Amino acid sequence: MVATTITQPIAAKDDPTIGAGWRAEVSSKEPLSTEPVAPTAAKATPLQIVLILLGAIAFLYFARPVVLPVVLACIAGMTLKPLIRWSSCGHIPPALSAAVLLCLLVTAIGIGFYQLGRPALTWMNDAPQHLTELRHRVQKVLPRLARFSEAATAVNNLGAMGAEQEKATVVEVKTSRVPSMFINWTGTLLAGIGETLVLLYLLLASGDLFLQKLVRVMPTLHDKKRAVEISHGIQQNISNYLFSVSLINIGLGVAVSGGLYFMGVPNAAMWGMLVAVLNFVPYFGPIVGVLLLATVGLLTFDTLWQGCMAPAWYLLLHLLEANLITPILLGRRFTLNPAVVFVSLIFWTWLWGVPGALLSVPILVSVKVVCDRFPTLATVSELLSR
Repeated sequence: MVATTITQPIAAKDDPTIGAGWRAEVSSKEPLSTEPVAPTAAKATPLQIVLILLGAIAFLYFARPVVLPVVLACIAGMTLKPLIRWSSCGHIPPALSAAVLLCLLVTAIGIGFYQLGRPALTWMNDAPQHLTELRHRVQKVLPRLARFSEAATAVNNLGAMGAEQEKATVVEVKTSRVPSMFINWTGTLLAGIGETLVLLYLLLASGDLFLQKLVRVMPTLHDKKRAVEISHGIQQNISNYLFSVSLINIGLGVAVSGGLYFMGVPNAAMWGMLVAVLNFVPYFGPIVGVLLLATVGLLTFDTLWQGCMAPAWYLLLHLLEANLITPILLGRRFTLNPAVVFVSLIFWTWLWGVPGALLSVPILVSVKVVCDRFPTLATVSELLSR
C-alpha cells in the first residue's frame, strides 16, 4: 500500500492519457501558490499620525468647557483614590467616604479663601493707587530712571501736540464692559467648579468600577494585567506626586509668610498662600512670585535694600526647595526632562490657560507612566526622562 501510494502519482505523471490533465491542474494551481500574501493591517503613515494629532489638539481646544472639568476630576480622583481605599479597609462605603472627604475639602478651601480673600480684594481695588505709589517709589529710589522717564514723556507729548491741534474735539460716551465680562467669567468658573465636584464625587463613590469594566472588556489575560498595572501605576504616581508637591508648597508658603511677617510686610499670610499656589506652575510661577513680592516690598519699605528683602527671601527658599528638598522627597521617580516640562507648560497654558498650566506636569507624568509600560514607546519614555 505504501509503494502504491508513492508510485501512483509518478505513474500518473508518466501516463500519456492523464498526464495532460494532471499538468493542466498543476499549472493552474502554481500561480496561486507563488502569489505573496497581502498584509491584513496597514500601518499608519506619518502624515496620518500628524493629522490625528492636529485633530486631537483642535478637539481639546474647542471642547475645553467640557473636557477640562473631566480632566480635572480625573486627576483629583486619582489623587484622592488612596484615601477612599484606606477608608474601604475600615468597611466604610465609598459613597459615604467620598461625600465626607469632599465636604471637608470644600470647607477647608472655602474658609481659606474667605479669610485670605478679603485682603486680596482690598488690595486689588486699590491697585491703581498702588501703581501710582510704586512709580513714585521707583523714581525716588532710582533718580536716573526718573529723569529718563520724564524725557521720554516730554518727547511723546511734543509729538502729540501737533496731532491734537489738527484734530477736532470729539466727545464719546463709552460704556464699560468690565462688569459684564467679570460676571460672565465668574459664572463660567462657578459652573466649571460645580461640574468638576459632581464628577469627582461620582468617580470616588464608584470605587474601582471603571477599572473592573476595563479589565472585563480586554481580550487576553496579558492585556488585562497590563491595564491593571497602567491604571495602578498612574494612580500611584499622580497621587504621590501631587501629595508631595502640595506638602512642599504648603511648607514653602508657611516659611515665606513667617519671613514676611517678621519683616513687617502687611497681609503676610495672603502673600504666602499666593506664592504657594504659584509654585505649582513650573518656571513661570516662581518668576511671578518674585515680581509680586518685589512690588509689595517696594510699596512697603522706603529704601531699596529693604524692598528687595521680601523677593530675596522667597527666591532663597525656592532655590532651596527646588534643588534640595524636592529631589530628596520625590527621588528619581519624577525626574522629567526640564526642556520637555517647559514645552508642556507652554502648550497646556496656551490650550487651557491657568488650569492647563497647573495640569501640565501631572499630564506629563501620566504619559511617562504609560510609555514605561509599553516597549514600543520606550523611545518616548527616554525622551521624557532626564
